Amino acid sequence: MRVFMTGASGWVGSVVASDLLEGGHQVIGLSRSEAKAAELADKGVEVLRGDLDDVDLLASAAGDADAVIHLAFDHDFSKFAENAEQERRAIEAMGGALAGTDKPILITAGLALLTPGRVITEDDAPPPFDPGFPRLNAVAAAALAERGIRVGSVRLAPTVHGIGDPLFMSFLAGIARATGVSAYIGDGANRWPAVHVSDAGRLYRRILEAGAPARFYHGSAEEGVSFRAIAEAIGRALDVPVEPRPPEHFGGLACFAGVDAPASSTRTRALTGWEPTGPTLLADLATPGYFAS
Repeated sequence: MRVFMTGASGWVGSVVASDLLEGGHQVIGLSRSEAKAAELADKGVEVLRGDLDDVDLLASAAGDADAVIHLAFDHDFSKFAENAEQERRAIEAMGGALAGTDKPILITAGLALLTPGRVITEDDAPPPFDPGFPRLNAVAAAALAERGIRVGSVRLAPTVHGIGDPLFMSFLAGIARATGVSAYIGDGANRWPAVHVSDAGRLYRRILEAGAPARFYHGSAEEGVSFRAIAEAIGRALDVPVEPRPPEHFGGLACFAGVDAPASSTRTRALTGWEPTGPTLLADLATPGYFAS
């Protein structure tokens, strides 16, 4: 299978690309950086230079592929709305190029804010539009589905963890270092799903090889880990106290830090044969060097 990817050199995308190559598939990876392009080429990825603003290039590459996997997103919270709109246009361009075919496009979304307070399952669709929801990928994917385009949303846990983690665990550790406390909101009983990066990366190939049979897939190995337990693990690793703090302590992450977002992946596993094998979140956070940087 010839697979066009955005984000092929990223935290999850690099694992996805390697797993596809190991499975005998051909990978074409978008890269805006010469250094990242060299890394991709060294591992056997065919490199396409460009970025998410190059919508004509994206459409052409998607049309020439057998499947598309979209993982790229700029997590700069200072310009989140701008980045979300850029992503929406990119998804629209790539998905539109697949109209009239049976080729699948897999987009990457999140689990954290979809059904706060209860376990989210693959039956749960996001609202058509929610001004409080920070990304527009679900809106873009729904628009493609309405056009009959074969789109699947891989909804990843907010804690895609592992050594080198640049995402939520890194963000929380940065707040703890800056403030001198590893914090939680209220009693900290709210839960976050979690998945090791190696398991998240393997999920995409499993979906494609299963024929991309569904609309939503969940990358959650653990249904829910309490936020207080996460804060305690960070506190032990950084040797700072662990205490409750109000939401504003977390700045732009406040809406995530307080959300209760357990997530099931039962249907995803049944449909694709995906079985997580990586370490649990708390075991991983206890690994020496996890928060080295």
